[in-house]
Amino acid sequence: MVQPERRTRGDVIAALAIAAVIALAAGLIWWTSDARATISRPAAAPVPDLPEAGEVPHRLHELWSAPSPHTDRPVLAGNSVVTADGGTVEGRDAHTGAVLWSYTRDRELCGVTSVYDYAVAVYPDRRGCGQVSTIDGDTGRRGPARSGYADREVTLSSDGATVLSAGDSRLELWRSDMVRMLSYGYLDAPIKPDVPTTPLCRLESAAASSAMVSVLEACPKQPDLRLTLLRVTDEEDVPEAKYVALPGVAPDSGARVIAVSSRTTAVYVPTPTPVVNIVDETGTTVASTLVERPVSPHAATSRTGDLITWWTGESVLVFEAEGLRYRYTVTPSAGATAVGPGVIMADRLMVPVTGGYDVFDPLSGAGERHIPLTRPQQQSAVFPLVAGTTLVEQRGGVLVALGAG
Repeated sequence: MVQPERRTRGDVIAALAIAAVIALAAGLIWWTSDARATISRPAAAPVPDLPEAGEVPHRLHELWSAPSPHTDRPVLAGNSVVTADGGTVEGRDAHTGAVLWSYTRDRELCGVTSVYDYAVAVYPDRRGCGQVSTIDGDTGRRGPARSGYADREVTLSSDGATVLSAGDSRLELWRSDMVRMLSYGYLDAPIKPDVPTTPLCRLESAAASSAMVSVLEACPKQPDLRLTLLRVTDEEDVPEAKYVALPGVAPDSGARVIAVSSRTTAVYVPTPTPVVNIVDETGTTVASTLVERPVSPHAATSRTGDLITWWTGESVLVFEAEGLRYRYTVTPSAGATAVGPGVIMADRLMVPVTGGYDVFDPLSGAGERHIPLTRPQQQSAVFPLVAGTTLVEQRGGVLVALGAG
């Protein structure tokens, strides 16, 4: 029988040395990892469902407010109202503002939006704003994540089912599980011979649906913008593209993509006359709506119920969400001016105006009544969202919750 080998003193020392090296390497990896710099505090219990609003309130008063400079509109993830400040994302009780869960990293946020029940938090690294974490709004627990190349600044938007991250040289469309559905623009390294590695055009404005992304591009040696219609294909980095010329519409003119449905795009062009054109997937303009005057650089779009509302800086145009057919322009009550896009609450369209809210019939656009409210004047849009029976406003870098009173 073969005798087992004996461990020598040198074997023991070597094994201890190897174990020490492994422990040191693991410690160094942890010390420099993102996990060490992340603090996740889930909710103590699942966040209760929000009550349904049975009616529009007759009066409004402020319930709570919190800084949220890294959202450009109110964010609702599951049943939590989300605020984003510094490197911290917090889920709050809609009525009281109490923090129910939080997620913090050691770097300043690029922005926060939501998709289904997830808050989507985007952080920077050396490759740009491409580190993405999701947080379940009903539990505060982390969900799917992704990391990739991006611009140093991005604009985030969501149609509820997908997220668009758009910079000035690159954009990406993500599914709710953070799988990339579409990418377009600059790449940091060559992947395929026919995919460009340098920016061909500057991306000036973009919007998306789950099926299509539309973007206005300013291209080298071209005097006019072009509208590029991108459709999702089986290969995310080779979308189907249709280019639409916009004669006389110069870069930096204020033109912008307002909204995108499954087959059409609403695009605002300021020249020769301010107009909103509806462009189908073939690049054909199928409808046009005149706008009284050039719009504000702070103009904002909301999708609410089956409507798209677009605040121009002083008025609100309303379109059908599917197909983007123009419906009407709301007329505020005497002496009032619209200060942001609209929101549906209890089957009524509410539009923020100077001095409060005006309430409209969403089918006809007929004004019904005015709800008084005093708020500070500001240039950017007052952006409303309904969270149960609470009305939440984004006012610049502050989120303000309003309730009946």
